[in-house]
Amino acid sequence: MMNQLRKQKIAEYINEKEAASIKELTTLFPEVSTMTIHRDLEKLESEGVIIRTRGGAISGKRQLSTSETHLEARLKANLDAKITIAKKAVSLINQGSSIFIDAGTSTLALARELPDINLNIFVTAPNIAVELSRLTKPTIYMCGGTLNKVNQAVSGPSTIQMLNGVNISMAFIGTSGYSPNAGFTCGKEEEMQIKQLVMKKAFKSVILMDQSKYGQILPFTFGGIEDADYIIGNQKFPDEFITLAEEVGTMIL
Repeated sequence: MMNQLRKQKIAEYINEKEAASIKELTTLFPEVSTMTIHRDLEKLESEGVIIRTRGGAISGKRQLSTSETHLEARLKANLDAKITIAKKAVSLINQGSSIFIDAGTSTLALARELPDINLNIFVTAPNIAVELSRLTKPTIYMCGGTLNKVNQAVSGPSTIQMLNGVNISMAFIGTSGYSPNAGFTCGKEEEMQIKQLVMKKAFKSVILMDQSKYGQILPFTFGGIEDADYIIGNQKFPDEFITLAEEVGTMIL
């Protein structure tokens, strides 16, 4: 009986918000384990109530393409955190500089917060380029390459060639996870290659990481704390993370 009531409440919550993360749901139902929440979502998906995504779920009422499903669900997850991070990131940007904005939902939030000032902006995500097109003063450079339809990012030799030929004052990089052993990680090898190159070329590198990414490990490591000049979060990071950042001269905002 309690199981059914909990599943009903989970379904109502997801349908009302249109998307929810595992972290949100475990906060709502602290009396059960994360594994139980996963099982509830599996059951609800089998009933056609919701659609599971990496790290959460979206309402089954929405008829979306695969790429839109993933992007919309990821953007809605921890949206307040992404906005908080984006506002901090904007404060680092100087008029007239050349910046790189990585693909991802945290960086899309940054693009939405960006003021209309003179900038040269290099992007690898078509959706971010479109978002930036609302601005009149920046010059937007869209890298070529092969499009990953799920995460809306281009990569490949053409992307590498273009980025090798430009100078970047500040790069804003998203991360899918961080752990003390693995560092900053992402899910695709081609993502890793782009992130590593940009962090190497940029005069300053900025990692955007909401609290939910801490402790997550994905297959490909693209850097460590020592490779970033700034790390921007939405909440206070664990003490050991802060201590290590201080030791290597990385500033946390």
